[in-house]
Amino acid sequence: MTLLVLVLRVAVGVLFVWAGSSKIGHADVFASQIAAFGLVPHAAIAPMALLLPFCEVLLGGYLILGLYTRIAALIAVIQLAIFATAIGSAVARGLTLSCGCFGPGDKTVTSWTEVGRDAGFAAIAAFVAWRAPGMLALDRRIGNVK
Repeated sequence: MTLLVLVLRVAVGVLFVWAGSSKIGHADVFASQIAAFGLVPHAAIAPMALLLPFCEVLLGGYLILGLYTRIAALIAVIQLAIFATAIGSAVARGLTLSCGCFGPGDKTVTSWTEVGRDAGFAAIAAFVAWRAPGMLALDRRIGNVK
């Protein structure tokens, strides 16, 4: 089971590092994508577009390293649930938008498939949180395991 947790933990971590790093340096594009959803107050869009990519990379790094694994996985669950809800909201309102998931080169648009993808990743992150930390986790080295 610890091997499975390792594989899933690293997979979700890589997903977050990839998603975040693809948006770094493209805050203007990402801000436009956030604004198009019509869910975030105007004053929060620019800070969100600047900070969220770095938070995603950091979160992904924590998961890959297995550092504070349970809390990192729970944060991933929350983020993925928010993303799924935002995309679902856009689909329910008949909006076809760039999801903004993987930077300006990502041509993925809002759809129920994307909602399912994010919900699936949230379920994987929840499993990682439940069974944390898995093999080769720094949590084991620093005694951060119950």
